[in-house]
Amino acid sequence: MRRNASDAPMSAPRNLRDSTARWGMRVALNLAVLLVIAASASAQVSGCQMTGNWTGTLNTGTGWLRLVLHIKSDAAGKLTVTLDSPDQGVAGLAGGDADLSDGTLTFAVPSVHGSYKGTVSADCNSISGSWTQGQPLPLVFEREEAGVKPSPVDGYWMGTLKTPGGSLRIGVQVKTISPGKLALSLDSLDQGARGVPCTDASFVGNAFIFTVPAVHGSYSGTLAADGKTITGTWTQGQPLPLDLTRQEKAPALPAAPKMLPAQPPVALADLKPVLDREFAPLLATGVLAKSTGGGVAIGVIDHGEQRIFAYGVARPDSIFEIGSVTKSFTGLLLAQLVEQKKVTLDEPVRDFLPPGTVAKPQGAEIRLVDLATQHSGLPRLPSNLHAEKDPTNPYAAYHAEQLYAFLAQHGVALPVEPKFLYSNLGYGLLGFVLARRAGVSYGELVKSEITGPLGMKDTETTLSPEQEKGFIAGHTATNGTAPPWDLAALAGAGALRSTVGDLLTFIKAQLHPDQLMPSGVDQSHEATLPAAIAMTHELRADGPPQMKVGMGWLYTEPTHTYWHDGGTGGYTSFVLFQPESDRGVVVLYNREDIGTSAVMFVDRVAANVVALMSGKPALSLGQ
Repeated sequence: MRRNASDAPMSAPRNLRDSTARWGMRVALNLAVLLVIAASASAQVSGCQMTGNWTGTLNTGTGWLRLVLHIKSDAAGKLTVTLDSPDQGVAGLAGGDADLSDGTLTFAVPSVHGSYKGTVSADCNSISGSWTQGQPLPLVFEREEAGVKPSPVDGYWMGTLKTPGGSLRIGVQVKTISPGKLALSLDSLDQGARGVPCTDASFVGNAFIFTVPAVHGSYSGTLAADGKTITGTWTQGQPLPLDLTRQEKAPALPAAPKMLPAQPPVALADLKPVLDREFAPLLATGVLAKSTGGGVAIGVIDHGEQRIFAYGVARPDSIFEIGSVTKSFTGLLLAQLVEQKKVTLDEPVRDFLPPGTVAKPQGAEIRLVDLATQHSGLPRLPSNLHAEKDPTNPYAAYHAEQLYAFLAQHGVALPVEPKFLYSNLGYGLLGFVLARRAGVSYGELVKSEITGPLGMKDTETTLSPEQEKGFIAGHTATNGTAPPWDLAALAGAGALRSTVGDLLTFIKAQLHPDQLMPSGVDQSHEATLPAAIAMTHELRADGPPQMKVGMGWLYTEPTHTYWHDGGTGGYTSFVLFQPESDRGVVVLYNREDIGTSAVMFVDRVAANVVALMSGKPALSLGQ
């Protein structure tokens, strides 16, 4: 229930909304400010004429950057290479140390400590290589042919996608780069995602189609006779109408968060005055100003010591919806039951359903571990969710009956080569079948296996009257009041509410599971927790770029960080821990994905805290 856990079409890796278009906007945010380059080299490579314009898209881990490479030749046959980053509003800045030989183009960019190395294709129409700035990132440039006639769909198009969680403005940039070949990118403007690469684009007759691999979505539409509108359908788990209208130009890009220079590391005891200065502008006129109703609670644990900070209307003990951070609890539930020998990782999910619910597939079938690692092949959302019936509470009416009906229709066959596909349905199903096997509700199972043993008294799916008094009001991206979300059959994907204090207890257990309690020979909930927590940290599969997947946790390799984020209709959350530095951070915010920059507010806060305490360049909290 969040971008990543997001669960409405087109939102990510947090809430139950759906925007995997932001998978990496998390902790290692040092690549956010990149490039523009110039260099010199020979004008030809193996007979190729390299002069001209080239386009590419870089996935920085904090979003996508559209890049335009300009190659010109001087009288001596040397190349001048410049690179524009349109999404950052930068063009034509220079670098050096370029070399173009043996079919390979290289250059360095000393000002950002970056470099590029790529191989020119045999047909001279692409350069495939890597941009390196701390760690290598794939970057492919494709040639734009000069004088190519634009297609009728060239230009910028906008439309509004009505999802179960609200409306999202969608923009599509189209450019013909060679006869019959279109270069496309997609913007989800209200989620702050710009330049998401599109593939398999074509315009034949009046039919316009493309796919968006990063969010596993596709579009099919028909261009009107006047060339001003495209009537079509966006499909991402379920089809939704999306009509596009031609624009004179793309809307202005929100200001990117600034990178602040590195300062000496800030000790936990000294962190409050530094954060107070960072938050002062936000409290005065920004996202936490009194008129917004915004509040953020931050928890930090460092080598066993912890502090809680609260700003805006939040209190240190405020209760928030935590959205897809719930998945970390669901993953731990599975590990607990495995350690107690009540289930096994390889058990087919079909065995947990009423007999006859779904047919046995001919080949491999979905197992519990496939659900836990997001490799089940199940879509993000079930096609029979029908959340439009109440978009303010989209999961409330989805019960066991609807879940069984979907599974009977969809089946439980495991793809031949399962890949990472973030699925709220998958994690909801995992929580559902574990609770069914235990004979209790999902909330009761979490309490008996995790929150009870850990003493987390304010982490619940349903709050008591006393807890309701501390439940902070949620807000939409436009500052309207957002009612709470209720998850029925899919509770395991994002139903929990919690406090920063409780989540710090949870993170402390992740950092030091061996210190929870003496190991025992019995199979009580407490005795199995240390081993179960360790099991969830095992990296079992590939995730988004530069990431691996545990059970309920994503792991960013360059920063050695376990994390998950979340979001519902009125809340966003972020939780991370770094075993190597013995540190963890929790950020809870009573507002949905604000979409004012390429990096969400909770991400910026978490990254800012980590950077301040590590003595690294920090991402400004911005607006």
